[in-house]
Amino acid sequence: MDQRDYDLVVIGSGPAGEKGAARAAYFGKRVALVEKENHLGGAAANTGTLPSKTLRETALFLSGFKQRQLAGVSVAMNKTVRISDFMAHEREVVDTERLRIRSNIERHGVNLYRGTATVADANTVVVKPERCPEIHLRADKILVATGSYPFRPAIFPFHDPRILDSDTILALDKIPARLAVVGGGVIGCEYACMFQTLGTQVVVIEKRDVILGSVDHEISHDLQSLMEAQGTVFHLGTGVTRVEDNGVIRLFLESGEQVETDAVLVSSGRCGQTGNLGLEALGVVINKRGQIQVNDQYQTAVPSIYAAGDCIGGYCLASTSMEQGRLAVSHAFNLNYGGGLSPILPYGIYTIPECSMAGPTEAELIEKKIPYVAGRSSYGGNARGQIIGDRTGFIKLLFHAETRKLLAVHVMGEGATELVHIGLTALLMGATVDLFIFTCYNYPTLSEVYKYASYDALRQLEPRAQQVTQPQSGS
Repeated sequence: MDQRDYDLVVIGSGPAGEKGAARAAYFGKRVALVEKENHLGGAAANTGTLPSKTLRETALFLSGFKQRQLAGVSVAMNKTVRISDFMAHEREVVDTERLRIRSNIERHGVNLYRGTATVADANTVVVKPERCPEIHLRADKILVATGSYPFRPAIFPFHDPRILDSDTILALDKIPARLAVVGGGVIGCEYACMFQTLGTQVVVIEKRDVILGSVDHEISHDLQSLMEAQGTVFHLGTGVTRVEDNGVIRLFLESGEQVETDAVLVSSGRCGQTGNLGLEALGVVINKRGQIQVNDQYQTAVPSIYAAGDCIGGYCLASTSMEQGRLAVSHAFNLNYGGGLSPILPYGIYTIPECSMAGPTEAELIEKKIPYVAGRSSYGGNARGQIIGDRTGFIKLLFHAETRKLLAVHVMGEGATELVHIGLTALLMGATVDLFIFTCYNYPTLSEVYKYASYDALRQLEPRAQQVTQPQSGS
């Protein structure tokens, strides 16, 4: 038997696995990383985060979308978009990220093993390389970071190449003329916007009465309106009861309506990639979606086994998975470095336009009976917003009505996922409305919306300020 000893064995090379392995190695631990796929990076690099966001940028470029609102400028595609046009840049970005991950692993001295992994006991991972003898890796600690995969409801015939999930949609051989998106969550809305921008006729079917149910109601409402203006059709408060294929795919809805389409993207959540690992036999608790139960330190019911990233459910964001992997390893080896997971996390949605937020929604503040005021500022009233042609974007800042502290930031529009970080930093510092009032921002920049949203809030926070005309951008 081939047995090798380590301090840590990590299963999975996605964001949680890579960062967990790198942190342990950085502090001098002997680390082995096991990956069963041909490429490093997990779903984030290969089928999810990076590919979808890269495709979004390609869609914006090919369609001329960013130039549509510029006065006197007309940009349109002068050719039929080929799938190769759509995917080439995505493949380049993905390849670069795979190389970065490999370089990071090698630079930290982490030993990489290719093959499927089984957790034989609390300190042993058995690796089975293809057509090679198995290898036993012994370690003080094990980190499971195997990620997730799209949930496939039984009603949909996924053997049909026109029935897609968020993994297989990247293997499209052509851009469909019509696309039905089942699920109005983050992934569903992102792909709906992307294909609508390229000229595909898109229908979104969502069982809830709203899309993006976890975001602020104002952003959800405005995004739906903008998507409808681009041609997206919504069927809300209904689900799919039957799928029929007579050459054309027909979806039968609970509402009694029918949708004919050329392709279907099913976006119904994700499942933990934990099957066949042997964890349950050791006492690790796993729910029906394959997600591993952990404590606040990402430790499972077996003290030497930790888990982080999408395989534990929850946020399912690459950014949080990275932090979870680092924190799990820090706790496992008492590194006393990095503290805990940040109490306030950013949330970015790469629809068209982008949406991003940090902190509670208005509905959550109302439910908790926290007194607040909302300050707003639009891109349309911002010089940079005028320059880039984004007149629909806006920022909303929520402040405590008594302490004046910033409670949340919600942004929709160009660069929202970047712009939100200004508010996130202020939230973590416990800043009040005065921070933005007295900050001098470059002109013209979108960042200025923070100042004028704060002026809007200040009028509500201080009644005497109502006697003063709110300063306008450029004042």
